[in-house]
Amino acid sequence: MRPTLDDIFAEEDVFGLLDVKPAAANGRLADHADEAVLRDVEAFHAKHGRLPDPDAVGHDEMRLGVILRKLAKTPSDHLRALDRLGLLNGTDAPPPEPSWRDEPSDDELPESLDDIFADDDLDVPAALFELRHVTPAAERHLPDHRADFVPCVDFEVFEPKFLEMQQELEAGDRIATPIEKRMVIDPYEGDFFIRNGLLAFIAEKSEMTARGGSRDYRLRIIFSNGTESDPLASSFRKSLNDDKTARVVQRRGLGALDPEWESDKLALSGSIYVARSLSTDPVIAAKRNILHKIGVTSQDVRRRVADARNDPTFLLAPVEVVAIFTLQNLPRARVEELLHRFFEAARPAELFITDRFGKRVNPREWFYVLPDHVSQAASLLKEGRLHGYRYDRDQQKILEK
Repeated sequence: MRPTLDDIFAEEDVFGLLDVKPAAANGRLADHADEAVLRDVEAFHAKHGRLPDPDAVGHDEMRLGVILRKLAKTPSDHLRALDRLGLLNGTDAPPPEPSWRDEPSDDELPESLDDIFADDDLDVPAALFELRHVTPAAERHLPDHRADFVPCVDFEVFEPKFLEMQQELEAGDRIATPIEKRMVIDPYEGDFFIRNGLLAFIAEKSEMTARGGSRDYRLRIIFSNGTESDPLASSFRKSLNDDKTARVVQRRGLGALDPEWESDKLALSGSIYVARSLSTDPVIAAKRNILHKIGVTSQDVRRRVADARNDPTFLLAPVEVVAIFTLQNLPRARVEELLHRFFEAARPAELFITDRFGKRVNPREWFYVLPDHVSQAASLLKEGRLHGYRYDRDQQKILEK
């Protein structure tokens, strides 16, 4: 049978193994260590003019401060005799500074941002509160132009096209395919879509512009309920992708070279307009009276120029429409091409602007011409005699060839 611990300790301790006495503290070693600490404290005091802080961020100062605080509670007589500066009494110690570790009192907690900025100890430059190069919120929330739905004043031009398209869809002669999520859509004049249950016809795709550093266009869209809108192509694409019932109506023919491919496109008449820039740019402002934009649109001219200050096509500035000439039985796209080609010699090659994304844009619808020149050219165009004349930039006259 194995003995228990009680049996073992009850036996006689022949060798005195259990006769253990606590070792006496070595006073000389302890005093030597305390003297070393006191010398370090004196050296710190001579260098910094204060006692080490037990709550200091630095490890060495914190360690020395903690040891000094412990020694100061029960110093030996030998250590007191060596303390010539009275450092163990803490008489030379400055009042403790606030630490980030301390919990703030209730009266120190700010109640609002105003209390924080009103603090005299918070030296904040006034320039930080001044917003520069930023559009005020009021202007951002009030856009110059919204692509709202408005009545289409010339809906009688488009109504037969809608009736024909509806009959072809019902008879199966046309196919309307769903628009898949994130499908890339590039609308062209003459395209039909179905959006929110309505047939949508792309009547006009205006000059190329740049939005967000990428190419974009302003569209004129006619809907089968007699309304129209003029969103950007990117906005229209987004609305189609967001509509789960949206469809694209496939065109006739096999491609752009097929004669039937353009059968849906209407040769719309419209208006020739001449616009003068109201830009504050010194280079543009100096030529304001001679530099004009020649544009052709099938929609209301005021809606076309409403978003001018956000459109690089209009030099990113508001414009003043100085002349409008009505077209009758003349295709808009063809008229615009002929006028721009006629005044090609007056197109300023050096004209460019930098958009908000630092990209250089060269608008090509601006010319060094007067409204009277455009009026004369429009009259010759209506009469079918424009091809017999040319524009002389040096004389600033329209001359017969």
